[in-house]
Amino acid sequence: MEKTRPQWGNPLQFVFACISYAVGLGNVWRFPYLCQMFGGGSFLVPYIIMLIVEGMPLLYLELAVGQRMRQGSIGAWRTISPYLSGVGVASVVVSFFLSMYYNVINAWGFWYLFHSFQDPLPWSVCPLNGNRTGYDEECERASSTQYFWYRKTLNISPSIQENGGVQWEPALCLTLAWLMVYLCILRGTESTGKVVYFTASLPYCVLLIYLIRGLTLHGATNGLVYMFTPKMEQLANPKAWINAATQIFFSLGLGFGSLIAFASYNEPSNNCQKHAIIVSIINSSTSIFASIVTFSIYGFKATFNYENCLNKVILLLTNSFDLEDGFLTASNLEEVKDYLASTYPSKYSEVFPHIRNCSLESELNTAVQGTGLAFIVYTEAIKNMEVSQLWSVLYFFMLLMLGMGSMLGNTAAILTPLTDSKVISSYLPKEAISGLVCLVNCAIGMLFTMEAGNYWFDIFNDYAATLSLLLIVLVETIAVCYVYGLKRFESDLQVMTGHALNWYWKAMWAFVSPVLIVGLFIFYLSDYILTGTLQYQAWDATQGQLVTKDYPPYALAVIGLLVASSTMCIPLVALGTFIRNRLKTGGTASVA
Repeated sequence: MEKTRPQWGNPLQFVFACISYAVGLGNVWRFPYLCQMFGGGSFLVPYIIMLIVEGMPLLYLELAVGQRMRQGSIGAWRTISPYLSGVGVASVVVSFFLSMYYNVINAWGFWYLFHSFQDPLPWSVCPLNGNRTGYDEECERASSTQYFWYRKTLNISPSIQENGGVQWEPALCLTLAWLMVYLCILRGTESTGKVVYFTASLPYCVLLIYLIRGLTLHGATNGLVYMFTPKMEQLANPKAWINAATQIFFSLGLGFGSLIAFASYNEPSNNCQKHAIIVSIINSSTSIFASIVTFSIYGFKATFNYENCLNKVILLLTNSFDLEDGFLTASNLEEVKDYLASTYPSKYSEVFPHIRNCSLESELNTAVQGTGLAFIVYTEAIKNMEVSQLWSVLYFFMLLMLGMGSMLGNTAAILTPLTDSKVISSYLPKEAISGLVCLVNCAIGMLFTMEAGNYWFDIFNDYAATLSLLLIVLVETIAVCYVYGLKRFESDLQVMTGHALNWYWKAMWAFVSPVLIVGLFIFYLSDYILTGTLQYQAWDATQGQLVTKDYPPYALAVIGLLVASSTMCIPLVALGTFIRNRLKTGGTASVA
């Protein structure tokens, strides 16, 4: 007798699992950056169009495949065709790569959360130098938040060639992060189904609190005006459309096999079409909601820095020219500067090199994404808030919940095919398989806690799941529409849900989405080719800033291996299946 497949306790658990997985750090730290780069409010136009023609159809496709085949990614695609098993294997490989480095973000989240209870916050001031006669030189050249990130958290080396040793504090935080993941996935859907209520809902509570606080901050409106002021000329920029499509694609977590794994635990009659629409809309709405929060904080930070800069210039000129206190203000600064320059040219020329050029626009134009936004820009703003410890604890707790929710999906994509395998599950119980996956990932993840670990993190983040995912999802859509057959799949869905498949879904699956993915694939390939030698940002402690360096040959080899190891699974497994079938046919013929 075949074992009864575990199921979600109710459809709501499944929806929460999908939301917890799809709504992740990309919503908080990449979407606001793209808005800033590509026209503010006008970026929403390509974003919403790409959601309709790419995001919803592909999400529905993966959920429908998982629910229909009732297996993990490998088994689902093997059911469609034995030659397509490699698609599932490629998804598992990509999810394995992602799990190796993604949980490091949670480790950093734990590190900052633990330090958030200190008063003052450890990144709010520069530490004293060895002689205790002044501040640390590296910190003074950079800033207290950059110093805490690059020196105290990462203890980063000057280049990727200088690996250094494993640092015990980040290593302990990474171990804790993997222990948390293991406890959440220990009992499969039974434990994950309960945890996702928390990981999916808590970030919204924190974002709402931050929104209320953010809107009351001085200068918040400057950030919001900057975000929502549309730059309509960006609609003619192809990169705006490409980045909108890419953001939708990766934000929903397509191609990893996680959505197929989650859907495989559904009741066969579940209305996955409705759930695909709900998850897509919630995911995109969260990106816009998080951007409002981010830009209110961003406006506060920019205004604070701008006014601080003005105050320093006013103090410098007041002291240098013995002006009356209060005479020089922000409103008459430029006028007085012109007067002083014309009246006291020689003295003004001495002071001029020390006068900073203060600009609110340039402060708002500083585009930051990823870890820079999460661990430098936000901490810069938090340290200047009242009761900064409270806001810091809330923020990093939210980051942890977002990261953990995504990790549950990543590990499900790996574990479901393994537990579905009769060979593995007959020897090892589910808990042991989960433990081994977490242990292996944690051991390999120690690479990212070394002094050069952040450089390797960037390599995995940039190259482990870009081209690979595009190829995987392209093959998925072709497999469903042209191998399994769109009419056959349509009838399967009608039997399952009792609803006929709308023309919109069929048009998107059969033509629009594949063409769009091919376009993205070509863009990425041409971008890599035109870029020439791949480069990375290295921290220069002597300058207190990032400098651009070329990747060494062995790092380029690792990048090539990361892309090839997943994408090559598809043709290699198909070839292996073909050879095995030929040998079987040949063997039977010879016996006969």
